[in-house]
Amino acid sequence: MDISMDNQPENQDPQKSSDDLSFQNRVDLSELQQSVDQIKKELGKVIVGQKNMIDMLLTALLANGHVLIEGVPGIAKTITAKLLAKTLTVDFGRIQFTPDLMPSDILGTSIFDLKKSEFEFKKGPVFTNMLLIDEINRAPAKTQAALFEVMEEKQITIDGQRYLLPPPFMVLATQNPIEQEGTYRLPEAQLDRFLFKIDIDYPSLEEEIEIIEREHELKENKKIDKVTPFLSSEAVVKYQKIVNDIIVEPHLIKYIAQLVNNTRNNEFLYMGASPRASIAILKASKAYAAINGRDFVTPEDIKAVALSVIQHRIIITPEKEMEGITAKQIVGQIIQAIEIPR
Repeated sequence: MDISMDNQPENQDPQKSSDDLSFQNRVDLSELQQSVDQIKKELGKVIVGQKNMIDMLLTALLANGHVLIEGVPGIAKTITAKLLAKTLTVDFGRIQFTPDLMPSDILGTSIFDLKKSEFEFKKGPVFTNMLLIDEINRAPAKTQAALFEVMEEKQITIDGQRYLLPPPFMVLATQNPIEQEGTYRLPEAQLDRFLFKIDIDYPSLEEEIEIIEREHELKENKKIDKVTPFLSSEAVVKYQKIVNDIIVEPHLIKYIAQLVNNTRNNEFLYMGASPRASIAILKASKAYAAINGRDFVTPEDIKAVALSVIQHRIIITPEKEMEGITAKQIVGQIIQAIEIPR
């Protein structure tokens, strides 16, 4: 099996506007598209480049999924997450993960009320709509495990009592792939709960020049103040329901299943992707089609999201990892190897 960087799939941009298409959408996406365009416009006031990251974040938002953003420090991981939350009129919470962080610091704890002579539950920062977890890989396993239930089921069970989180609920987590001291490997069960893992690289020379120029023009003004909130939580939930109605043909469902199944039969992989990955590709491709103005999924939509969905759900064999082969390369090869259905 030939593995090379040239075999990696590139995100292909389907036509952006329904005005350019020669058919009438069966699902009304006009309001959704206007909101997506407005969010991109607001983020563009501050963020330079990073088009793929913004597209994937919006796709995850509409697909009701969580995102793990990985990249070296200083390339706008945290600020992008904060700006996305700022475009929405939703509750926003932030947790800085540290090695001494306890589960109760995230979920909350029961405190005895002397006046009432009973225990009262004090909600933790996880009770919000959009939760930014900075440097998620710095907390130990027991703290990571505290996120399992809330990420999957949008609820928390403490002292036998179940607490539901208000929709929408989205986790945006960041981590640094380079620094290893004081960090912990994320459990596979937790990685599987992230819809996407987005890798962010350095900006190009032209983009960096623009970044410096914008920073110079800002003077003492804060970047986040340039973004205007306009989209309500009710609107986000409404758009998520619209995305569920996006049409997926049976041959494309088979294509998704083939992609995921091939990760389980790959000689370079110790562990392939779970059925949750298949469902994630389905949801993400529907959302990606919607933000591009189509009420049906194409093979290009599936290819555009497959890498970000699968790469963190597989484990490379130790031998191939020693050779420097990456999950991104293997997933790219798998995508290229399967014939695209038409």
